Amino acid sequence: MYQSRTCLAMRLAVFLAATLVGCSSARTAPATTASPGTAGTASRRAAVELPRSAVYDRAIAHGTRTRTGAPGPRYWQQWADYRLEAELNPVSKRLTAKGRVTYHNRSPNTLNEVYVQLLHNLFDPDARHNTDVPWAVEGVDLGRVAVQGQELKEGQGEGPGYEVSGTILHLRLPRPLPPGGSATFDFSWRLRIPPDGAPRGGQDGEAFHISYWYPQMAVYDDVNGWHTDQYLGNAEFYMGYGNYDVALTVPAGWLVNATGRLQNPEEVLSPQTRARLDSASRSSKVIHVVTEADRLPGTSTTRGNNGKLTWRFRAENVRDVSWAASAKYLWDATHAVVGDATGDNRPDTAAIHAFYRPEQRMNHWQESAGYSRHSIEFFSRFLSPYPYPHMTAVDGPTSCGGMEYPMMTCIGGQWDTLGLYEVTSHEIGHMWFPMIVGSDEKRYAWMDEGLTQFGQSQAMADRFKGFDDEARNRKNYLDYAEMGNEAELMRHGDRYPSYSSYGIASYYKPATILVALRAVLGPDVFSRAYQEYIRRWAYKHPSPYDLFNTFEDVSGRDLSWFWRSWFYETWKLDQAIDTVIQGRDSLEIVIANEGKVPMPVRLAVTRIDGRVEDLTEPVDVWLEGGDRHTVRVAREPAVKSIELDPEKEFPDLDRSNQVWPR
Repeated sequence: MYQSRTCLAMRLAVFLAATLVGCSSARTAPATTASPGTAGTASRRAAVELPRSAVYDRAIAHGTRTRTGAPGPRYWQQWADYRLEAELNPVSKRLTAKGRVTYHNRSPNTLNEVYVQLLHNLFDPDARHNTDVPWAVEGVDLGRVAVQGQELKEGQGEGPGYEVSGTILHLRLPRPLPPGGSATFDFSWRLRIPPDGAPRGGQDGEAFHISYWYPQMAVYDDVNGWHTDQYLGNAEFYMGYGNYDVALTVPAGWLVNATGRLQNPEEVLSPQTRARLDSASRSSKVIHVVTEADRLPGTSTTRGNNGKLTWRFRAENVRDVSWAASAKYLWDATHAVVGDATGDNRPDTAAIHAFYRPEQRMNHWQESAGYSRHSIEFFSRFLSPYPYPHMTAVDGPTSCGGMEYPMMTCIGGQWDTLGLYEVTSHEIGHMWFPMIVGSDEKRYAWMDEGLTQFGQSQAMADRFKGFDDEARNRKNYLDYAEMGNEAELMRHGDRYPSYSSYGIASYYKPATILVALRAVLGPDVFSRAYQEYIRRWAYKHPSPYDLFNTFEDVSGRDLSWFWRSWFYETWKLDQAIDTVIQGRDSLEIVIANEGKVPMPVRLAVTRIDGRVEDLTEPVDVWLEGGDRHTVRVAREPAVKSIELDPEKEFPDLDRSNQVWPR
């Protein structure tokens, strides 16, 4: 989900008000070496060891995970096949649906019960939530619930049956589900599409974005077993993978787009629309597939039967399905070149779509398809080839903000051209985290939001040459850290003390930390480790330890000090040039570590003749316990200036003490 900088800035401003009173040169290799660090009273190594996880250690012992960060030889995860049918009544704002789920038990355990997510129950009047939710909206109205061919009744008991608790449906099975077995689950249900103001979707009377609308199997994994955390509105999702066949019935003349590939274009799209889509698949230009003059049954779509059309989509190896529909949409299309996504040594392409209302041109939506194309092509180079058949941005209710779904994003609100690209690239970055790499967003929000915020910054720098989004992330983090009220990253997404602390820990701090890690490892090693993490955990469920271990495995370095300092603690980094002493033949530069975070020392020594010496002292100088370290360089030619971290890639709290002379 896109975290609005304006929204966060307003929250921070309110928080602050309530809590606070009142010349170029060529670079050369250094000619001298640095002195060893000052001895400390006690080693810091024990203080920065990575905390152990009993459940992760157990997974390693069972062979499902490894110390290198790769999936183990016995790694497993569950699977589900969904067949869903739904009809939207835009007048009553109701969705009537039914579905069959075939659940495959790939675990080594026999299951006597299963859990299903009813995420739409967030809107039940009795639901608990920690974010704003429209008043008096209905939850899921369950009709038929059947398992393994047997209809179940609601109620407590020992035998087959089910109970609904908030957003979790608990099913007691008629027969145990053994390892390697499968079971069918049949549901029918109704729900009301919530109005604008609902988080991550809803409708505003014209545009409908239908999200979290069906019973979805909860995750059962090799580390923690069943994941039955309630959806409270703020922390996001942990979802399993599966295949989806979806049939969506709407009025004729309405345009629909959904996760997956459209299976019946001849039945729902007019010949004109299909011809223009064909042109978009071959042209480098953005094609106006449906214009203002085309938005009628028989022109944009076929006429249908009884004024209705059923759109059929199939999505493979995805974690969710969402869809959007409106009679007001315009439709732009083009395509992106994504590299070799299929492994056949030939470049592949993905369709790019933008659905928006005419009045949204004032918010630069006519640029949307081009922005999506650039984002997909950039991330395909930066991360891995985009594997899905399309990427679609849809204009939705304002409260969509920016929200990601497989192959889709819903974007609402007012945007300038920079802002629309920013939110578009952010949501498209989510196609990798958590859509391809299926992390647990609820427990570890930084694993999808932080990594995506970092990627967004790289995309913005590529699109708007010279734009430094990394500096904006760093400032947001440092401004908040200076107040001393931040919370650690390794915290459940629903357990942050404030929305501001959640935003900093989930978006801006992890994005900033990744820049620092790139500086520690070097860009090439960092990129190899990052891409290897994606390769290893594509369509799987990594834990934070899998990311940590992969970076250590690829780099060949022990980085526990880095993970502990930045992810488990709220320590600050504050390196300073303490004193500079003229010796007979050398200059002694005393570096002070005035914060608790140990980081390498990166120095740029500029000589009076213009030469610049870059020096790096390893983090070990602090891990032995000292808080002062002396670096010696040649006295001549005379030193003009000295600066710590000249590229400003480390999130240091006080830059004023990092230069000499002051």
